[in-house]
Amino acid sequence: MLNPSMKLRERLPALLRAADYVPLDEPGIARALGLSHKERDSLAFEIRRLLAAGEIVRIKQDRLCLPRDADLVTGRIQFRQGGSAYVLPEKRATGPEKPSIQISAEDTGVAMHGDQVVVRLSDELTRPHGNRPGGEPAGRVIRILAREHEKLSGNLQRTKLFFYVVPDDPRFIHDIYVPDPAKSGVRPVPAVGDKVVVKLREWKQRHVNPEGEIVARLGRTHEPRAELAAIYLKYRLEPEFPDDVLREAAALPSRVSPAELAGRLDYRNIPTFTIDPDDAKDFDDALSVETLPNGDVRVGVHIADVSNYVKPGTALDREAQRRGNSTYLVGTVVPMLPEKLSNGLCSLVEREDRLTKAALLTFHKGRLSATAFANTVIRSRKRLTYRQAYAFLKEDNLDKIRHLPAPPAHQTGATGRALSALGRDELAELQHWIRQLWDLASRMRRERMRAGSLDLDMPEVKIFVNEQGYADRLERIEQDESHQLIEEFMLAANEAVARVTKQHHLPSLYRVHDDPDEQKLQEYRQLLATFGVTVGDLTQRGEVMRLLNLLKTHPQGYTLRIQLLRSLKKAVYRATPDGHYGLAKQDYTHFTSPIRRYSDLVVHRVFDQYLIKHLGQPAPRGHAFGYNVARMESLAEHLSLTEQNSMEAERDSQKVKLLEFFERELAKKKKTVFAAVITDVRNHGLFVELPDAMTFGLVHLSTMRDDFYLLNNAGTALIGRRTKRRLEVSQKVQVVTERVDRFKRQIDFRLAE
Repeated sequence: MLNPSMKLRERLPALLRAADYVPLDEPGIARALGLSHKERDSLAFEIRRLLAAGEIVRIKQDRLCLPRDADLVTGRIQFRQGGSAYVLPEKRATGPEKPSIQISAEDTGVAMHGDQVVVRLSDELTRPHGNRPGGEPAGRVIRILAREHEKLSGNLQRTKLFFYVVPDDPRFIHDIYVPDPAKSGVRPVPAVGDKVVVKLREWKQRHVNPEGEIVARLGRTHEPRAELAAIYLKYRLEPEFPDDVLREAAALPSRVSPAELAGRLDYRNIPTFTIDPDDAKDFDDALSVETLPNGDVRVGVHIADVSNYVKPGTALDREAQRRGNSTYLVGTVVPMLPEKLSNGLCSLVEREDRLTKAALLTFHKGRLSATAFANTVIRSRKRLTYRQAYAFLKEDNLDKIRHLPAPPAHQTGATGRALSALGRDELAELQHWIRQLWDLASRMRRERMRAGSLDLDMPEVKIFVNEQGYADRLERIEQDESHQLIEEFMLAANEAVARVTKQHHLPSLYRVHDDPDEQKLQEYRQLLATFGVTVGDLTQRGEVMRLLNLLKTHPQGYTLRIQLLRSLKKAVYRATPDGHYGLAKQDYTHFTSPIRRYSDLVVHRVFDQYLIKHLGQPAPRGHAFGYNVARMESLAEHLSLTEQNSMEAERDSQKVKLLEFFERELAKKKKTVFAAVITDVRNHGLFVELPDAMTFGLVHLSTMRDDFYLLNNAGTALIGRRTKRRLEVSQKVQVVTERVDRFKRQIDFRLAE
């Protein structure tokens, strides 16, 4: 029997979960729950809510049940370019994660990428295909619960009879029919080849293409401005701020006033500097270093005090929370905070007073011995790039270092002074401090790795744009010592703050990385075997560490490391310190980037509470508390979602610009030759990876004209009939760009002569 004192929101799901429940219609459920006529309106609302969330489904004769009771699953559908798809089942608060449901192209119905759908499970399991294992559940889409996209961007085309739009995202596999753009009311009138925005109409019949209407013109397809506008639309990014937010930002001072220094430790005369990428738009963190009278070394990790300016409940705060974080697209940024704060008052630029919060780390004989916390004021002596810091670590000749260029002004929020403008003594001091910091950081790194932290840092390709916004240079960025130096001190500060908030039971946000799923690790182990890599039990941390070390020298090491990352769970925000698998830390939070992450701004406010209550430091002007565990749980979920959205937008931006770069290669008279590794061999050509560009593509058999090539019996090599030339998996080759399909997002190469 259901407890009549339970709320309807609890009683309804409990009824449907009961072992003896037989599907009932709405009146039947009302009778089973013993509801009065007044309560039936509430029941109708709860049923609509659960249907919309996919937690219950309606079957024949309007009866209601849980999806599992009718062999139904609800979830988000994700399409592949070939037309097939898979559905990610809705997550439940408890129970194991459910496997994805494979959907063949003919069983997707009128679903579009990202829609929330209901799937009827099939009795058959899938067969192995490509990298996907067999034995996965299969099904077909029977209902659309909610459309994910109301609008799409794409390329306007026409036939003799009608106009249509080819969606930018190749996972939208259907062209969208549109009326004559001259009648759309959009000005200027969109022309064939323009990138436009289409508002979708209801789509009910699979054998007829979906229809829509043009509501905006973004520019010519593949122009940087138009491509950027399309990414803004797709990921709901807003480059502009609302008027009330801009008004609040404008009312803030342009400089730090003397009155704001009260109660802060003054670090302006202590050596302090920043180290960031060439194209950094804002500067959250700075390091100070000082030798104490007893010979100990104290390192200050100073973080921009955004909470001093962005107060809870203000328009600035509401908008920052809504955005969740800054989004860094190639060549530009959609900031979390207006420019006056992100590039001005809060950015730790060179030779300007800035308010900061600091974790002060004291090292005795090279080991971390004590940690203190404070509100501080700093004045950065130098804005350094990673390239410059690396030179200070590796190069003894100061004359060589001083000629390293500052980053181009159009790529960064602040270039800093050129090294050539510094005196020899100043250069020598910088070198001494940086090497001193690396001595400490390298020791922390070795100890962290010995404690089981996983080296998951991956090289990345940075795409640089020219002043017109076109991709014109690729640079492979390695996580060298200059990056590791900064990383170790940021990790130490984040861990120290997490411990403090946990020890003092302060409601806060934590960065959590759960242990991986055993089944996914087993599937990854099977994948490794196909590349000739034998490993033991990957649920044992030591075996994962051994594998990562092995993959550093493996020809497909980058690809296999990417696959490992995909086998691990995503790091998220949570209101509980549940540990970080990758870092092998129990207590971890995000404290070091409050200009670009709202989570860090929240942690700063919690940190203020610690400083005031437990260290007796004065409360900042306008300080307000108001966080509890429930509020933190809600924020954690929201911020995890905004972070994921930004990551997807950033990856999309990278893909678009990478295609643009290689398309521009086609126009060159003298083609660039790229080093490549063969990753797979098929009867129609070679799949290759360009390690320095982290790009994948196909060398089609038709471009290999020096001989007639045939696939060997093992399927591992193409062999020339006349020359006996052998092209096989893991072999290094040189290639040039042959063809770029911007719509399918594919790059073809050919072997260099």
